[in-house]
Amino acid sequence: MLDLVLRNGRIRGRAEPVDIGIRGGLIAEIQPRISSSAPHEDLGGRLILPGFCDTHVHLDKACLLNRCGHDHGGLADAIAAVSRLKADFTCEDVYARGARCLDRAITQGTSHMRTHVELDPAVGLRSFEAILSLKQDYAWAIDLNICVFPQEGLFNRPGTEALLVSALEQGADVLGGCPYTDTRPDAHVARIFDLAQRFDVDLDFHLDFDLDPSWMHLDAVMRETERRGWGGRVAVGHATKLSALSADALAQIAIRLEQSGVAVTTLPATDLYLMGRTHDGNVPRGVTPVHRLQAQGVTCSIATNNVLNPFTPFGDLSLLRMANLYANVCHAGPSDFGSVLDLVTESPARLMRLPNYGIARGAAADMIVVDARDEVEALAALPDPIKGYKRGQPTFVREPARLLSPSHVKQAALRKGSSSF
Repeated sequence: MLDLVLRNGRIRGRAEPVDIGIRGGLIAEIQPRISSSAPHEDLGGRLILPGFCDTHVHLDKACLLNRCGHDHGGLADAIAAVSRLKADFTCEDVYARGARCLDRAITQGTSHMRTHVELDPAVGLRSFEAILSLKQDYAWAIDLNICVFPQEGLFNRPGTEALLVSALEQGADVLGGCPYTDTRPDAHVARIFDLAQRFDVDLDFHLDFDLDPSWMHLDAVMRETERRGWGGRVAVGHATKLSALSADALAQIAIRLEQSGVAVTTLPATDLYLMGRTHDGNVPRGVTPVHRLQAQGVTCSIATNNVLNPFTPFGDLSLLRMANLYANVCHAGPSDFGSVLDLVTESPARLMRLPNYGIARGAAADMIVVDARDEVEALAALPDPIKGYKRGQPTFVREPARLLSPSHVKQAALRKGSSSF
């Protein structure tokens, strides 16, 4: 007996609409027509996608624009601006700002998210404790993966490592690194790997966040990944240096990335906003073309990063919008649209090592319905996600907009008037 049947929906790779049967939180059947007495919903030929996966978000420092002056500075200015605020963060404050973002992300179709949480002596474990509560309270709609990391360095901030250890002992899922802020960047990378091995967790680095490709911390990360046998368990975010490489040089880096098993996440909104500020003309975009890396076998993703703070004073938690922005910036044409859509669905699911992800029999029934007919329209036209399901249970609904033309209003008034007799 099925619990629910979604009728007349379109899935990628099939020309005709299908029915999807859900049982016990899993996709049990996908057929042109399912005969069942279970409750059903007609999707009207709209596109069904697996819930989006956002691999790089900062819930702990989101929504800060109303409390910090911001003069549109660069990366160092943004770090300093948030650093000044962290001592006053409370669990309640972080929870409230994070909840505001999660509410928006869920209604934008995200069902899995990795949030990076800063730990240092100024903020202690307060942000981590708040995000841990959010993870529990929002599990009905979104799986939250917590990555703790030292944004302001490890060796130059005594006491930070102890906080990382404490958070890992209390259930942090992933460990991050940020060598470009440390006085000993190579030692930083090695020590983060030591801790990852000690706690058997995956790694996700903030890395190479500038436009000088003559040197890269990525080299050290790939070496350590290979030496420690951590392939498939390491990701790097930003890596904007890669955007400054020639096509041939990028292809060579892609070979190394694929061989070492290091994934790459690009963060279009933040990378566009912070990179190239010293250029007076012909400003570089600073967004790594990950769909080209993906074509060479590298696991990649497009993600949100910061929202409404000095790093990125914009944001609505829409991964579909972020994918559309990326496609514009990186000159991805219609023939690439399927690959770009993969960068917010299937590929980040592999990066996060999610089991049972996708639209297939036996997969978790974590799905969204998009007001589009196919993947090209979904990416190009930015339609709204109109329904969401987590483990087969509804999580949100959005009514499609209706035009109120004069003739429509007149007809509605006539119908209303006639109904009174």
